[in-house]
Parts: sequence; C-alpha cells; structure tokens
Amino acid sequence: MNGKSPNEKIIFGLKVKQLRQQKGFSFAELAEQTGMSVSYLNEIEKGKKYPKEDKIQSLAHTLGIDQTELSSDQLNSALAPIGELLQSNFLNELPLDLFGIELAKVVQMIAEAPAKVNAFISTLLDLSRNYALREENFYFGALRSYLELHNNYFEEIEDAVDAFCRQYGIPAERPLSPDTLRALLERYFGYTVVDNGLDAYPELKEQRAVYVPSKKELLLNSQLTPVQKSFQFGKELGFNVLQLKERAVTSSLLRGRVFEEVLNHSKATYFSVALHLPLKPFVADVREFFAKEKWDGEAFLAIMRRYEATPEMFFHRLTNVLPQFFELPKLFFLRFLHDPSGDLFEIDKELHLSRRHQPHGNGLAEHYCRRWVAVSLLNDLHQMQREGTFVDAIVRAQLSRYIDTDDEYLCITLARPGYPSPNRNVSVTLGLLLTPELRRRVRFLGDSAIQSLDVNKTCERCPLADCAQRAAPPVVVEKREKLRLIQAKLAELG
Repeated sequence: MNGKSPNEKIIFGLKVKQLRQQKGFSFAELAEQTGMSVSYLNEIEKGKKYPKEDKIQSLAHTLGIDQTELSSDQLNSALAPIGELLQSNFLNELPLDLFGIELAKVVQMIAEAPAKVNAFISTLLDLSRNYALREENFYFGALRSYLELHNNYFEEIEDAVDAFCRQYGIPAERPLSPDTLRALLERYFGYTVVDNGLDAYPELKEQRAVYVPSKKELLLNSQLTPVQKSFQFGKELGFNVLQLKERAVTSSLLRGRVFEEVLNHSKATYFSVALHLPLKPFVADVREFFAKEKWDGEAFLAIMRRYEATPEMFFHRLTNVLPQFFELPKLFFLRFLHDPSGDLFEIDKELHLSRRHQPHGNGLAEHYCRRWVAVSLLNDLHQMQREGTFVDAIVRAQLSRYIDTDDEYLCITLARPGYPSPNRNVSVTLGLLLTPELRRRVRFLGDSAIQSLDVNKTCERCPLADCAQRAAPPVVVEKREKLRLIQAKLAELG
C-alpha cells in the first residue's frame, strides 16, 4: 500500500472525506469508531497518507461502503470531474511547488467548490483537448508568472556571475571575447566545441547550437556571429556553474519536457546575459542615457554595441535592471518575427511585469495593429532590404496611446535581420507605462521627435475610422455594434 501514487492518495482521501461528511461524522467520532487518531485521519483526507488494508477495512465498515469500492479509483458524479482532472495530468504538470502550492490542497479546494465550478473545469479540459493546449504551453506560462513574480531580477544569479568572474579571472572590461569563454568551457568543463558542427544536419539549420551530452560536444551553426557564439558559450557556462542538470540540448527550446527544463533554460540565459552585460556599468550607462534631453537612437545602439550584445541580450538586461534600479516595474517586452514573403507577424516571446499590458500575443489569428512601432519598424526594414540597403539594426521610439483606455507607453523598438534565418526579420520592443516615475527618470520623454500615435490591439478590434495602416476590417467592432443596435431596438419595443 505504501507504493501508491499521489493521485491515488488524493482520490482515496476525497472519497473518505465525502463519505464522512455524508454520515455526519466529525473527525473525533470517526477516530473513535475506527481506532485511528484524528491526525492520521486528517492526513488521509489531505491525500498525504494511504492506510494499510486492515485500516481500509475499518474505514469501509464505519462509512458503510464496500472495501473494494472505497479503495477503487472510481468516483461518483460529484467527484468525477476531479478524477478526470487528475487523470488528464493537467495539475500534475504544473510547477505548483515552485509557488509553494500543494497539489492536494488545490484538489481539495476544487472538490469543495459548487457543482458549477466542476462543470467549468470540465469545460476547460475539453477546450485544452480541442485546441491542443499541450503541457509545454503551461510550462512557458508558469515561467512567465515566475519571472513576473520576481520582477525578472535574480540576485542569486547575479552573485553567481560575480563569483565565477573572480574564480576564473574574467577581466572587468567588456566585450568578452568568445575565445575566452570557449577556452573556459574546454579547459575546466571538459567540452569539445565544434565550429561547423551543425552543417551536416540540415534539419537543425534553425538552431544556433546543439549540445551532445554523451560526448560533451557543443555543435555550432556555421552562420553564427562572434557575439552569438559568445552568448552560447555563456549559456553553457551557466548550466555548469549553476549546476542545472535538467536541460534542453538545443539552443532554443523546441518544447518543454518538464518544467525544470524550461526554468533552467531561463536561468542559464540570465547567467549569460549578466556575464556579458555586467550589472554596475550597465546600470550606469542606462542612467546616463535616460538623462539625455533628446531621444538619441544612435546613443541607445551605442550601449548595445559597447558590450557587443545581441538585441535580445540587450533588451533582456533592460528588463532585469529597470524594475530593480530605476523603480520602473510597469513594463512589457515583445519579440516579433516577420516573414516578409507572406507578410506574417508572430509574437514568439513576451514578458509583462506588474500586470498584463495592452500589447500582447493572441491566438485568434487576428492582425496585430500596424501602428505598433514593433510592426511598423519591421515593415520599414523590409522596404529598405527591397531597395538594396543593408541594415544591421534600426531603432525607434514611439509614444503609444491605447484607444478607449488610459494606458500610454514609451515603446523602444529595435529591428534587425534574422540570423541564422536570412528569410525573416525580428523586432524586440521594450514598453514602459507612462507614470510620474517614468517622467521623472526619462528626461527625453518630452522630445517632439518621438512620434505619438493612437494604437489598438488588433485591426479586427479597432474602431479607428481613418487608419491608413489597417490590415483587416474591424469585424469584432462591427459585430458588437450590430448586437448593441439589436438590444436597443428590443428594449424600445419593450
């Protein structure tokens, strides 16, 4: 009996609790009739203990149920949705322990909820099946919540980076040479780095690097720039220094097998970013930039180039330091992928601190607002490419006012060609909610050179009548207006 799974313990406890309450027994009364202690019965009902056969027999006799029926995993109609929820593995795959939540407590709360709540749970499960919401969707969602809970700043990783630099004599000057980090991987961590290691595998051409654990080989994409190599080396050092055992072998996560893998990938990424953009000098650079009277895109890019960071590394570091050192926690980060051949825009990474902000991804196949600087700058980049102009990166600031809300953001976007995928472009955007603190910290906010635009979430949901950038008719707005007119007329007819 001691080998029972957590789900079996939880189901058994739920059945005992339901039967005890139906019989009107208190814990003390059930304890007296079964010869078990109140604390032991409490542990059973919480799903923490599974009794031996003689105790199951005593419980079954006292509760007026057949022993086999009590110990089976079959549940009556009132508890059936709970059993379905557990069997779906939905709750088991969520990293509840990371947030200090016990699975059994969640199940108990659901079990005590009204029947309508159980019906709602069944509906959610049906939706997850019908729309193929896989486990990794929840892993990435849980990761975003975890990062948001900590304002995307982790002092223990910052300390680990500092200790690593001291131990291995990493110079204070930046940028770091990829050769320096490569030598550390090979000399102290037993790696073999293969520069063109992915060339023989066309299926892996989208990956920047692949790690082969059995050989401790790091296979690199031959199209990587030096800074991209350096970042990959930093990430591998992060896995080792932070002792992160559960990990993906690919440079970007294709899917999360378990939550630890997703979390550890994020930690190793943070380590590499912090290694390449040291905290104190980076904070000083950002403070100096915010003190400028005028928006200066070249000065913004100069900070990134000073560290030879990729745009993703640079913006990642901004999301680390702005809440912690500038008291600007109300921000979002978005990364867009643009396929010019089909004029398709896709958000593949996003982060929201303090709350979910207005610009965010949607799975509704709607058209993101073309007035977003994240989208318009990608269109401008594509146009420059069509004209034969080589552009490594372009940056722009915009004040974005969301229609029918009080929200306005300072958005800073950088767009660049996609590497190692030349047939797509990428933009990264940092959005900062306009607050008194932002106005105090960022002196160039009043610069008239910064474009100010009314924006919305998607074209389908936007009532703006004279939008030259509209990519689709406002069908959602029109449907709502039609329904409003119908309801108004019905009310009139009374």
